[in-house]
Amino acid sequence: MENHLRALRLPHGELQLPAFLPDATHGVVRSVDSADLESVGTHAVVMNIFHLMQRPGSSTVQALGGLHRMSGWPWPIMTDSGGFQAYSLIRQNPKQGRLTGQGIVFQPEGAGRKFQLTPEKTVQLQVAYGSDIVVCLDDCTHPDDPLEAQQESVRRTIAWAKQCRKAFDRLMTEKRLEAGRRPLLFAVIQGGRSRELRRQCAEALLEIGFDGYGYGGWPLDSEGSLLADMLAYTRELTPAQFPLHALGVGHPNSVVECARMGYQMFDSALPTRDARRGRLYRWVEGDGPGTPSGGAFSFLYIADDKHIKDSRPIDANCDCLCCRRYSIGFLHHLFRAKDSAYLRLATLHNLRFMNRLMARLSYGQ
Repeated sequence: MENHLRALRLPHGELQLPAFLPDATHGVVRSVDSADLESVGTHAVVMNIFHLMQRPGSSTVQALGGLHRMSGWPWPIMTDSGGFQAYSLIRQNPKQGRLTGQGIVFQPEGAGRKFQLTPEKTVQLQVAYGSDIVVCLDDCTHPDDPLEAQQESVRRTIAWAKQCRKAFDRLMTEKRLEAGRRPLLFAVIQGGRSRELRRQCAEALLEIGFDGYGYGGWPLDSEGSLLADMLAYTRELTPAQFPLHALGVGHPNSVVECARMGYQMFDSALPTRDARRGRLYRWVEGDGPGTPSGGAFSFLYIADDKHIKDSRPIDANCDCLCCRRYSIGFLHHLFRAKDSAYLRLATLHNLRFMNRLMARLSYGQ
């Protein structure tokens, strides 16, 4: 799908597209700090209201000056509404919460009290925290959920989006924020594997009017394969002038596939989690499936014994700290020794890979 949207103007800077946003779920990308993120070319991160409202808590976030000052990250922050996390919690254990027409009530294991997340509250929290991209509360589903559950999800998602829009507009009026200083508001398109429900949801959300949209629901089927047909259809339903975020998509192959459909934004904990667990990404130049510029990528499993005496960097063409200064053999040693230095270096490398992938995709547009 042809797309001419190249950047988003946000209160904390311009976000060039396409962009991969690492998951800073609790206000930090695990194993690295904000200066590290800048060093590998990260331009924005995703933080999560579901977790932050519990720990450190809203009063603490605000006492520390909002998410940007608290985390030392001066660039754009997108905040997830928490709908996906609440859904995951309740799906795993229905006793820990419930969804109603008013929102989500949940009590995570070990928590001393119940939390309530309404459409109005999630917007209020995101704006109070200083988010650059606010995401509406949505009713997330799994693609294998029955049609009745998907229908209810779409009804709730649309109703909640209307409430989020009203709450957001009211806050912007109260704060007297003009264009350029106000955050953007994104809505999430649900519908499971039903094309009709996706269409209904997209049309209703477009009628309400938002600054951008996200593909909602689990992006993978029960076999772990990308729901390419439904992702492509959702992009077709969304006019090209609006940015579309592939929520939860972070595998390099999936990112490339979605980018070719016209998606411009991606987030996932996968690249950083892979790094910590020993799966590192690298380019293999030459023929093969990969990016529009012809490069392909492969995985290096750092725990393999064959790497013990390998003096090469992970990727000779990578300019991250890890590749500039350290060998595969040394990283293997750090990993085996369970030294925290490995976690930082590996995370920096995989994030640099993702940002280089964004650059290649941009060139290929």
